[in-house]
Amino acid sequence: MDRIALNERKATGSTANISFRHEDKIYISASGTCFGTLKEEEFAVLDLKGEYIAGPKPSKEAPLHLLMYQKKGSGAVIHTHSFYSTLWSCLPHESMIDIMPEHTPYLKMKLGKVGLIPYAPPGSRELFGLFEEHMEGSDGYLLQNHGPVVGAASMMDAFYAIEELEESARIAWSLRQVDALIC
Repeated sequence: MDRIALNERKATGSTANISFRHEDKIYISASGTCFGTLKEEEFAVLDLKGEYIAGPKPSKEAPLHLLMYQKKGSGAVIHTHSFYSTLWSCLPHESMIDIMPEHTPYLKMKLGKVGLIPYAPPGSRELFGLFEEHMEGSDGYLLQNHGPVVGAASMMDAFYAIEELEESARIAWSLRQVDALIC
C-alpha cells in the first residue's frame, strides 16, 4: 500500500475506498479513512455475502466492492473520485460498455473496457442496482458524475489499472480540448 499512499493525488481526502479479498473474507477501508494515512485497524471485515464480521464501519460503497468480488472474481477493488476519470464520466457517450478512447494501448492491456454506470446518489441502493445491471461487457467502470471503480487479481494490479484509467482520461480530455481549439 506504500505506492497508494505515495499517490494521494488520485484520491483526495477521505473520499476513496479500497478492499481486498483474503480467503473467504473481504477487508474494506472504513468510512472516512484516507489512503495517505490508512492503517490496518481501519479496515472492516466482511464475509463474501457482505455480512459484517469485525472492525470499524465499512465504507458506504461496500456493495460496489462486493459485486466486483461476486461477479468479476476480483482479488482487490479500488474506488476513487480522481479528477479526469470523474470529468470524463460527466460527458455523454455513445456506448455505455466502453467509453474510453484508445489513444494508447495501455488501458486495454492493464484493464480492458471501461463501462459507464448511470448516475445515482453515492451509497444508494439505486446505485448498487444500476452497477449490477450494467456490469456485463466491461472490465472497469466509471460511475457517472462520481468516479472510477476498478477490480483486479491483486491490489497492485488494481492500482496500476486505476492509475492507467486516470491517465487515459487525462489524455482523452486533453485531446478533446485540442480538437475544440482546432475546429
